[in-house]
Amino acid sequence: DNLNTGRPEMKVVIDRERAARFGLSTAMIASTVRAAINGIEASTYRTGEDEYDITVRLREADRASLESLRNLTILHEGQQIPLVSVADLEISGGLGSITRLDLERVATVSGNAAPGYNGQAILQQVQTYLADYERSLPPGYHLAYTGENEEQQESFGFLTVVLMIGGALIFLIMVAQFNHVSSPFIIMVATGLSLIGVILGLILTRTPFGLMTFIGVISLAGIVVNNSIVLVDYTMQLRDRGLAKHDAIIEAGATRLRPVLLTALTTIIGLVPLTFGINVDFVGLLTDLDPDFQFGSENTQFWGPMGTAIISGLTFATFLTLVIVPVMYSAFDSVALRLQALFGRPGGEDDDDRPHPSATPALEPALPTGNGHGGAPVAPTAPR
Repeated sequence: DNLNTGRPEMKVVIDRERAARFGLSTAMIASTVRAAINGIEASTYRTGEDEYDITVRLREADRASLESLRNLTILHEGQQIPLVSVADLEISGGLGSITRLDLERVATVSGNAAPGYNGQAILQQVQTYLADYERSLPPGYHLAYTGENEEQQESFGFLTVVLMIGGALIFLIMVAQFNHVSSPFIIMVATGLSLIGVILGLILTRTPFGLMTFIGVISLAGIVVNNSIVLVDYTMQLRDRGLAKHDAIIEAGATRLRPVLLTALTTIIGLVPLTFGINVDFVGLLTDLDPDFQFGSENTQFWGPMGTAIISGLTFATFLTLVIVPVMYSAFDSVALRLQALFGRPGGEDDDDRPHPSATPALEPALPTGNGHGGAPVAPTAPR
């Protein structure tokens, strides 16, 4: 901590009423005590180009003990007035220095987490331990947890706002692109559910949720949204071509399986060296055929949480994209059709049983097989 309690000190408490009887002021008493203890500059001694201050004060024997200070007298109008006649001497402790922050006195207590321990977990234990002490503080005193914790809270607040704004913009762009709300809503729900994978990954790896983890969550949202858009958009294209809902969902899942898996695998494989600190000496590999593999580095502590969040979240989100998103798309579409039937709009039957307008075959006039006279074909009569 930076609280400097200083050393024991003697306070000279002036009695103004008694001092006024002797015609003394507080300034006169204070200057006499100061001159006796610390000294007063009487003159300057010059030798050549050097100057030395001449300080006058009591000899050391007269100021070495507290009792000698009680015998100090104040000269006023030719009279020697004892100091104890106009002031009381009290022995107490004082502050060696005073630290202020925003014009308020502050005492800062700092500490660092030992290697292998989580700083946030230690902070929670400290807050629990000091909870009763904080409630018993006298009026005018308060306890605040600042430093790294305060900076992290500010960063979390900023990133939360960024995540909300980014999610809102992504949703608005998808609504403008799809021209309805249901599909963008399905995609955003799948993106939110991917946080389950992030939490599971952090629990399994015992990784704390820190600033870099939050940045990984924001990066994960963009990847998951892209995969879901690819699947939903292709499903809608197949339905526009005339396929029924069930067939379109199956066909879209089978067709987009490879792009979705490749996107996930390439991202995960690319983050593995950064997450686990895998280092390869490519120069040694090419010259001496010695790659010198190394696992773990100092950068892993910084980038590891972000990589863990993206890898675990993307792995879980791939399952969501290929399974949950088609199910939600089918369910929302069925609910929309039933709502249309409930409010009297046409098209209330199940979409799987309704032919798509673009898939309805055009009716052609049937050609007779004969004219009743030997079965010879007869050409159709041209309209008049």
